[in-house]
Amino acid sequence: MIPTDKKWKMKPDFGKALMLARREIAVFVCDAVNLEGIAMTLPEVQTLLDGITVGGHKVNDQQITINQGKAWNYLFSSIKKDSFILNAEYACELHSIAAKEEALEWGVFRSGGVNIGGTAYTPPSYERLPELFEKMSNKTQSFNDIYDKAIYVFLEMSKNQFFYDVNKRMGRFIMNGILLNEGYPAINLPAKRQLEFNQLMLDFYNSGDMKPMNVFMRSCLDHNVIKIMLEDRTHSLKM
Repeated sequence: MIPTDKKWKMKPDFGKALMLARREIAVFVCDAVNLEGIAMTLPEVQTLLDGITVGGHKVNDQQITINQGKAWNYLFSSIKKDSFILNAEYACELHSIAAKEEALEWGVFRSGGVNIGGTAYTPPSYERLPELFEKMSNKTQSFNDIYDKAIYVFLEMSKNQFFYDVNKRMGRFIMNGILLNEGYPAINLPAKRQLEFNQLMLDFYNSGDMKPMNVFMRSCLDHNVIKIMLEDRTHSLKM
């Protein structure tokens, strides 16, 4: 069963979805690093991604920002080469780029315990991580809505904390890889919605209920992007 978009009725368009995401890469990176407390402006992020350093920021913050851009480019490249796959090996390859020099270890599943601040929820033992990733991957086969499938993976990766750090960002990378790989537009999480996001994530960790976060993540999909994806369909309806 190939999942489709049941809510907006967008038809898959690989080229258009990838083009739209590529044009927004600096926005995606800017919001991602601001969510991590790195106060970069969009022009500063654009400058860094163009390979030029900017003043007034820690070297480590600049490197984290550059890593996010490299991770997006790796994701785009693997999708174009048809090598994107939802398995532990691919996730670790992407993590080795996105979390380089930032996480305690990068490019491998964590080898010890972690906690999540603000909640009593405890992520599973590191010994169970390969099994849990495979279980998550297998369950995606049961979804008939592409956004339900992608958001489920984001939330599972956030909940299980497969890595020592960069888990939510990794979850969003893989979520968007799933969407783009099937020809659907990526979801960006705006930094201006951080408070709402943080509260809903804490509620999710405590309850395990994915519905509120599913609604929230869908609300982050740019309406202009949906409109562009629907243009051909709208035109055909007018004929």
